[in-house]
Amino acid sequence: MGQLIAVAVITVLAVISPGADFAMTVRNSYLYGRTAGVLAAVGIALGVLVHVTYTMLGVGLLLSRTPALFTAMKLIGAAYLVYVGYRTFVTRPPADIDLSDGGGMSKAGALRTGFLTNALNPKTMLFVLSAYTQVVSADTPVLQQAGYGLFMSLAHLVWFALAALLFSQESLRARLLRRQTVLNKAIGAVLVGLGVVLALTPSTA
Repeated sequence: MGQLIAVAVITVLAVISPGADFAMTVRNSYLYGRTAGVLAAVGIALGVLVHVTYTMLGVGLLLSRTPALFTAMKLIGAAYLVYVGYRTFVTRPPADIDLSDGGGMSKAGALRTGFLTNALNPKTMLFVLSAYTQVVSADTPVLQQAGYGLFMSLAHLVWFALAALLFSQESLRARLLRRQTVLNKAIGAVLVGLGVVLALTPSTA
């Protein structure tokens, strides 16, 4: 019971803290609609499972203790955030407001943006690794370990799906799209800034 509570607390704190995943969900939701936002949330949850899988296999500890590998992963993740941020920053809004669902982004593209945001995010890796090293012991059954990972993924899915539903709500989305130029630049700048900070942060776990 104590382990479950610890995992729940660590997970909730990690999920609700603002970051690239939240910015990406908001971006997809108001620009492209509910489907794109929810699929980004699904991708984010799947990205968490990537970190859970290799952490359970012991690779996560290896990554965190191998500076060259950790730095490479960090720089790839940072480059992705800068790329998406730049693309968002320079996007020119159409003359007419389009409230259609999914216009301008394929379902695969929406899923991919969420997945890469978390799968390439070393902060997500460190969150998962920290949770497992603090809570899971050698005696913890594999199925129980997998259950913790599924809970982490589900928590991300629920939180970011709710965010997608909020920011794709028609009246709110219409208001946001009327301010699309400013919002694109703000979200783009945030993503670029997160990427730069990530790239410049010392590679220590």
